[in-house]
Amino acid sequence: MSKVRTRFAPSPTGRMHVGNLRTALYAYLIAKHEGGDFMLRIEDTDQERFVDGALEIIYRTLEKTGLIHDEGPDKDGGVGPYVQSERQAMGIYMKYAKQLIDQGDAYYCFCDKERLESLKSKVSESGTEIVAYDKHCLHLSKEEIEANLAAGKPYVIRINMPTEGTTTFHDDIYGEITVPNEELDDMILIKSDGYPTYNFANVVDDHLMGITHVVRGNEYLSSAPKYNRLYEAFGWEIPTYVHCPLITNEEHKKLSKRSGHSSYEDLLEQGYLTEAIVNYVALLGWSPSDNREIFSLEELVEAFDYHHMSKSPAVFDTMKLKWMNGEYMKAMDFDKFYELAKPYIEEVIHKDYDLKKIAGLVKSRIEVFPDIKDQIDFFEELPEYDIAMYTHKKMKTNAETSLEVLQELLPLFEAQEDYSNDALYEMLKGYVEKKGCKNGYAMWPVRTAVSGKQNTPGGATEIMEIIGKEESLKRIRKAIELLGA
Repeated sequence: MSKVRTRFAPSPTGRMHVGNLRTALYAYLIAKHEGGDFMLRIEDTDQERFVDGALEIIYRTLEKTGLIHDEGPDKDGGVGPYVQSERQAMGIYMKYAKQLIDQGDAYYCFCDKERLESLKSKVSESGTEIVAYDKHCLHLSKEEIEANLAAGKPYVIRINMPTEGTTTFHDDIYGEITVPNEELDDMILIKSDGYPTYNFANVVDDHLMGITHVVRGNEYLSSAPKYNRLYEAFGWEIPTYVHCPLITNEEHKKLSKRSGHSSYEDLLEQGYLTEAIVNYVALLGWSPSDNREIFSLEELVEAFDYHHMSKSPAVFDTMKLKWMNGEYMKAMDFDKFYELAKPYIEEVIHKDYDLKKIAGLVKSRIEVFPDIKDQIDFFEELPEYDIAMYTHKKMKTNAETSLEVLQELLPLFEAQEDYSNDALYEMLKGYVEKKGCKNGYAMWPVRTAVSGKQNTPGGATEIMEIIGKEESLKRIRKAIELLGA
């Protein structure tokens, strides 16, 4: 067995889509699980789609997610260049396209746009509607071809596909797949601008770079017979194909840029952690034999067996990702959590409060960082609230009992000097014991009074410690006024 070599070959066209990130991750995991090499190759042959800054996004995303490549444009492993436009400039693709012409497996095509648009579609035996090139230029004489070339007539180079019979290929996930040859169009290998097409450059580069496993989305499944035809024409070994299942949204439609969470950077901006994103993306089409869900990247390398990938579409479940992100937040080192949470807290809190204490209260209660705002906004300013909140069946409280408790506690709070959480709790505990009631009977009215919210991070005394004596008394007096009215 030769050493496993995989590649991630993105096009610099913008943010990294979740599907592309999964392809990179699976390619990385397959290589590393077997002690192989993971390569980065930049496919920039489609110059019209090139986006400034996209290369930086690719490098930054791979670095942040920990998918460190062994070879690439910045790490020469001896089979470079690793950027297709640079390889094109060296004449690599034209050399191999002309080899196919000499073998009779490809041909020059001089058809103009008008003629190509006039070609009519037909329905294949499998019921697929296709518009196939009619091989018009395949029959040009050598003299006609030379005359056209000498005259500078624009051309493309096409592969000569069989039109009868079938082609069968193997994918390690989907098994044996057979397609009618009449569906295999004479695809273009070299475009009129001299650049190779995506399909042709992939085959040439994968062979020359020694790629053993080709990992890509299943939208390329139908192109595999065309790739195999090229491998066979050159006499090259066909790599192992690993086609990943489609990723859909909750409505089972293909995940698109309009979904708002289709790219890695979209998810970062929505407050997700990189570790949680990588973990979740790994499970979009693969599951371990023990149904475990939380993995570090190192644990994924050890556990990942691509033979356990699914054929069925993977649903991008936002609720599941949020849950997983929350689990990572709970397990996160507090100092790291505070560093990440602080900007979100500072958006809401402008008073001189202990932000670390606020972060400590929300750490186990949020799933994404933007959740922080709704959790803590009451610290900055007491919201308007309905006194119906004081009624709690389990605590056996209502507006009347709450008014009584707050009126009895007010002088105690006024006399209290130590407003630490522990001191306040002990004071309330003493009040409860003396009154002969349950903790909640007193704690619920106090927490409602100082927060104005049904649900809060932390209890009454934790909140009071943060907002301090003056603000606590102000809010409790306000509650007594509301309940008295």
